[in-house]
Amino acid sequence: MKQFEIPGFYKSSIISRIKNSRQLNDTRKKDFKPTTLDFGPVRFHIARHFGFCYGVENAIEIAYKTIEGNPGKRIFLLSEMIHNPGVNEDLLSKGVKFLMDTSGNQLIPWEELNSDDVVIIPAFGTTLEIEKILNKIGIDPYRYNTTCPFVEKVWNRSEALGKRNYTIIIHGKYFHEETRATFSHSIENSPALIVRDIEETKFLSSVILGEKSGEEFYKFFKGKPALSALARPSRDRSADRYSDKFDVENDLQMIGVVNQTTMLATETQAIAGYLKNTMIKKYGKENIAKHFANTQDTLCYATYDNQEATYALLEVKADFAIVVGGYNSSNTGHLVELCEEKLPTFFISSEEKILSRQRIKHFDIHSKKEKITENFIPVKNPVDIILTSGASCPDAVVDQVIQKLISFFDDANNINSVLKEVANLQ
Repeated sequence: MKQFEIPGFYKSSIISRIKNSRQLNDTRKKDFKPTTLDFGPVRFHIARHFGFCYGVENAIEIAYKTIEGNPGKRIFLLSEMIHNPGVNEDLLSKGVKFLMDTSGNQLIPWEELNSDDVVIIPAFGTTLEIEKILNKIGIDPYRYNTTCPFVEKVWNRSEALGKRNYTIIIHGKYFHEETRATFSHSIENSPALIVRDIEETKFLSSVILGEKSGEEFYKFFKGKPALSALARPSRDRSADRYSDKFDVENDLQMIGVVNQTTMLATETQAIAGYLKNTMIKKYGKENIAKHFANTQDTLCYATYDNQEATYALLEVKADFAIVVGGYNSSNTGHLVELCEEKLPTFFISSEEKILSRQRIKHFDIHSKKEKITENFIPVKNPVDIILTSGASCPDAVVDQVIQKLISFFDDANNINSVLKEVANLQ
């Protein structure tokens, strides 16, 4: 796999040694068992796969090379490069400005841009409408394009299906930059619809089977106000989750499911399976190939690997879990969901959120707010902690979390000796 040039401060001394050791002994990435770092009074059980993925490293490399190669020019990002506060704060410190926030609200009017400006497309990609706006200004939207190749793969699959008259069902969060971009690209060739989860899928299935009316469909999938800049900046309408002129009678006869690449792979598979069974029920098993397209090849390898590694991680008996990443990171949030099912889980953005041995400030994915938990480290010996991070989280941040936690245990073993022992065991 390609080696990317990313700033040294994103790299780690602890995690990199673990990952290199695992890679040497498991080149085909078939072993999902976690790595255990035994420091005596505290043990860390670290996921086999986590941290920067191909798409994120690609985006970071392009962004920093763009800054380096354009001295004196105004440089803008459409929105956050990736959903990680540290990365985005560093880009802002270098003079980069965001044109929009993650919800699609315009921060800098298009009218303030000119053809000499540099605009970087984030890893999530962007809509065709925004590409047209940039072209009209005289800015090439493809010159500094960091769109993840696996997102583009979803777009290409959607295009191919659309040209074969399939309606595209997108499993994703309709307010997410990537999903809005995928929606925009999909509707160029076919009708499209966004479903969030299995419950919305069940509602859609009842429409396909004629159990619910078209009127109920349009009401249920009606979007919410805002996001128009990100979804359809050239139109004054709310962000409906279905394409213009969507015809319930005709547009649900042939369907294919694609996904926002950071969603739970198991959830996407469940949604696709449910819809396939619905089409079998309506058209018969012998005719399913004419009505339902197999799209399993659109799942992102990194999302899949990270989630599978988390399932394996959760087989370890531990006292609590730490998940590190940006609070608005979709893939990280899903790792938190998985961990919460098994044990107390603390979602933090950096080691600074670990306030002391007794107190931790962490993000609650349900209330969407930070809260403080007291006495989060149990009084026992040893303390077992499972640890992972999102695909947009630098390994250096995970290093800092480990070091902060170790500092609370006076008689902890030396880091280098522990890492050496792990490397010899792999």
